[in-house]
Amino acid sequence: MNIQEVLVYIAFALALIYAVRLVYRTIKSKKGCSSGCGKCGVDFSKIDDRIKS
Repeated sequence: MNIQEVLVYIAFALALIYAVRLVYRTIKSKKGCSSGCGKCGVDFSKIDDRIKS
């Protein structure tokens, strides 16, 4: 096995870990739209009504 093959395997493993992490975060999310971006999980209940308008 040469160094190029090792680098390809490492890149593939990192891409697989990233994809699994995205799927896991989408499934795990219980608030909002479950896109995994984190914007929907913000709690706006404590914001003053004057600011919302």
